[in-house]
Amino acid sequence: MIPIITLSYVIRLLLFVFLFADFSNYHREVNAKKEVGFAVVELFTSEGCSSCPAADEAIIELSKKFPENVYFLGYHVDYWDHLGWKDEYSSKAFTKRQEQYANEFNLNSIYTPQVVVNGKAEFVGSDKNKLEQTIQEELKNKSGITIGLNAKLEGQDKINVTYKTNDLGNGEELNIALIQLMATTQVKRGENHDRELHHINIVRDLKNGYSNSSSVIFKLPPDLTAKDLKIVAFAQNKNDLRINAAAETYLNK
Repeated sequence: MIPIITLSYVIRLLLFVFLFADFSNYHREVNAKKEVGFAVVELFTSEGCSSCPAADEAIIELSKKFPENVYFLGYHVDYWDHLGWKDEYSSKAFTKRQEQYANEFNLNSIYTPQVVVNGKAEFVGSDKNKLEQTIQEELKNKSGITIGLNAKLEGQDKINVTYKTNDLGNGEELNIALIQLMATTQVKRGENHDRELHHINIVRDLKNGYSNSSSVIFKLPPDLTAKDLKIVAFAQNKNDLRINAAAETYLNK
């Protein structure tokens, strides 16, 4: 005998699916698909720079306007550290990354705040209107690259990131960034003395040179937990620094 499926049974089944489906995983997979417009926004900033808080505020505001397919990355450079306030998030590696862009864009010097969008355009990071317009233009461009991405906290301080992409072209490599979601700093000295600064999507570590499929290990930063972090991966051509795809994932415990 074939059982009769009642309307109430169907409603209960749909409710169960809605309550327990992992929509966060679905969202991440959509972001990693082919033929999805995207923008990777790299902000070069410093807590020692008085012009930088306006750029941080612009990034925070635009992140709310573009919650999907736009990946904001905050790189804190180190060349302000000797001018009164040492930025705890600063890194020489991020200064070198900015210097690479300066060479590609034929700039006479590096500066803060600076944004670079998809490795194609650079301008002053506090120019919110120009940044919004540039993001909107980049979202029209589709990616032909698929990035599969997963991250898991293992043990007390090891983050294991697995990735897979089979569509990288000549000269392209995968960059993988460990991102701290947000932070607030009370600045005691320097140009921003006595100011409370707010940051989002702070790059704590960046590893590059990857292709195809494998895994990479990050160390969990002190005083942070899995819920404070996410992973962003993006495919970039090492010859012209153009970014051609991106994806993100949050950490599983």
